Amino acid sequence: MKNGESNTNGASSAPSQKLSRLVLGAIGVVFGDIGTSPLYAVKTCFNKDFGVAPSPENILGILSLVFWTITLIVTGKYVLLVLRADNQGEGGMLALMSRILGPDKNGTSVSFRRKLVVILGLCGTALIIADGMITPAISVLSAVEGLHVATPMFDKAVMPIAISVLLGLFLVQKRGTTRIGAAFGPIMIVWFVAIAAMGISWIVREPSVLLAINPLYAVDFFAINGFHGILILGGVVLCITGSEALYADMGHFGRRPIALAWVTMIFPCIALNYFGQGALLLRMNSEARVVENPFYGLAPEFLLYPVVALATMATVIASQALISGVFSLTRQALQLDYCPRLTIVHTSPTIHGQIYMPEVNTILATACIALVLGFHDSSSLAAAYGIAEVGAMGVTSLLMFSIQYYQWKWRLSRALLVTFAFVTLDVLFLLGNLAKVLHGGWFPIAMGVGLLAILTTWKQGNMAITKFMLDRAIPLDEFITQLHSEEIPRVKGTALFIMSHPNVTPRVLLHHLKHNKVLHRQVLLLSVITENVPTVPLSQRMMVKDLGEGFKKITAHCGFMQTLDMREILRYAESAGIKIAGEISYFIGHMTLKTTGRTELPRWRKAIFAFLFHNERSATTFLGIPPNRVVELGEQAEI
Repeated sequence: MKNGESNTNGASSAPSQKLSRLVLGAIGVVFGDIGTSPLYAVKTCFNKDFGVAPSPENILGILSLVFWTITLIVTGKYVLLVLRADNQGEGGMLALMSRILGPDKNGTSVSFRRKLVVILGLCGTALIIADGMITPAISVLSAVEGLHVATPMFDKAVMPIAISVLLGLFLVQKRGTTRIGAAFGPIMIVWFVAIAAMGISWIVREPSVLLAINPLYAVDFFAINGFHGILILGGVVLCITGSEALYADMGHFGRRPIALAWVTMIFPCIALNYFGQGALLLRMNSEARVVENPFYGLAPEFLLYPVVALATMATVIASQALISGVFSLTRQALQLDYCPRLTIVHTSPTIHGQIYMPEVNTILATACIALVLGFHDSSSLAAAYGIAEVGAMGVTSLLMFSIQYYQWKWRLSRALLVTFAFVTLDVLFLLGNLAKVLHGGWFPIAMGVGLLAILTTWKQGNMAITKFMLDRAIPLDEFITQLHSEEIPRVKGTALFIMSHPNVTPRVLLHHLKHNKVLHRQVLLLSVITENVPTVPLSQRMMVKDLGEGFKKITAHCGFMQTLDMREILRYAESAGIKIAGEISYFIGHMTLKTTGRTELPRWRKAIFAFLFHNERSATTFLGIPPNRVVELGEQAEI
């Protein structure tokens, strides 16, 4: 009997240990952004630009708004609803978009609903990346500003220190986070416990602050402040920045660990800190330094420097998670052909998802440092923060309707009611953020519009090139048939040509045959197809077809979370029976693009596409092809 009990306990402990590790990992990665929002959310609400005085009624009203915003948006919308809409376990804006689109086997589906889903998904993606340019800057700045609270002598040092921290953060990206990543979870646990303790220490002195749990205080706040009540939502929204990260990081940790971490630790800790800041303001609302930075006002003077150090570490971790998220999102866009080829460096030999993208890293670093130099402090930068987050949340609400109605088969009335409720909240927060546009909110809007233009232009430009090529293409089966009747000299060895379309003859092959008038004895035709799923199982990833005349077609399928390289493709080809004697000659097209064609693309899109096209990474580098085995042949296309 005892042995049986022991075995049962041992069997159940393994899954619980795995769950504990996943929860710890989620605490260190997923909640960095929302977990550091107490640094700046409340102080922004009482910023003089909003014109709301720190009276007891306003303090309780804003606290009530903060508490119920977190409850409804993060817990109600994301934890209970959105996390259920995974795409083969993966989350994120492009994963959600791809789940709704599903497989388009003919590549010709152009329904209005499909177009709308694509536009919404790309808008959300652009806004999330734009938001990612601001998050590291405001997070690190708000942490370092604690030095100003400690002593005025650090006033002029805050910006240089913040810039130094950001520079260091972006410079270490190329080394990866495998070694230091293990410390993220424990550090963030210390952070959450510390901010909860700071909050409790003031709640016990002013327990009346807990009255703000009553949502009537939020209602009264709007009744008292009128239009200012709507504007203050531009500050309240800062308490939920990072909500999209819960969904975006689901593929790394899973729905249950994220939900468990949120309910049992993250939400209680940040709520206690917010209520602690409210209690402090109720007690000391006449002191300007407290209103100016209530978070650091919670800390005893002798602990101020350790709290600043801990806050800086927490914000660096939050920024790291966001940077990694932008890398991942950019790779997904690249795989789905919404972004030109960029350099992807795998920084971990064991964890495939850990990547470094130097071009993206440089853009983020430049934007973050420029924001610090341009806005000087976190209060000013808060004016630029939140709009992109609200826009992305609105896109998620709209896309979730399609999931609820078409895939979960909810009744139309139920799906409309839930969507209407969340879209109404999104619209209210958007209205609250409109006042920020002239004071810095233009930045994420401009970045979002610019990124959307790039994403859509790249897709449309490639479609124009594909149409140009197909209009002049020879079907592959027709080409193979012609080989029967023509005596073309064959030489020893294997040649590989990359196909731009799975059913037509590569133009590079035709150019090679036209100019060199010879073929290798074995010719491999490679077609890479990216599916609307995160990953393609190993058993379905590769297919080999013998076309005759020494031609073999390799079709490689990959998901938008996967990256194929030539070594993997060739290993599979050999396992499928293709004998490769000696080294392979890779024939790659070097395309010259002319923008004088008669496509429907406007001039500005042609100019953007031409710039991106001429600066993208070569297929040789991207697929890991040995440069000394590459033969480039020129070809030309018009758009």
